[in-house]
Amino acid sequence: MTTILVVEDDPINWMVFQKVLKRRGGLDSIHSEDVEEVLNIVRSGEVSVVLMDVSLKNSHYQGESVDGIRITQLLKADPETAKLPVILVTANAMVGDRETFLKASGADGYIAKPILDHVGFVQQIKQIIADHDSG
Repeated sequence: MTTILVVEDDPINWMVFQKVLKRRGGLDSIHSEDVEEVLNIVRSGEVSVVLMDVSLKNSHYQGESVDGIRITQLLKADPETAKLPVILVTANAMVGDRETFLKASGADGYIAKPILDHVGFVQQIKQIIADHDSG
């Protein structure tokens, strides 16, 4: 079974993601916004992809407040976790943000919130997982 780690600080968004992933894609998901826990979950190998909210209000690492860009940088800089696909998810969907965020973070994909096309959302995640598994 494919499991998705959702790093999200809004409980309503987490519930929406969880339901959409399960109902539309048959995908299990787990949630955390605790950076140490995120790093440990990814290192454990129990997830196939990370959905990373860009704007996190409650996440801290080594005493500093961090956002999803910084957490993605940490994951991509660690040889143990660098290959796991990370998809940025953000409501900050201004022109140019996609390219800026992808370049800054090293993430593998970008999805704008709110998620209106649930089927397309799940298909994009499954495609990134398939590309990762075959490459």
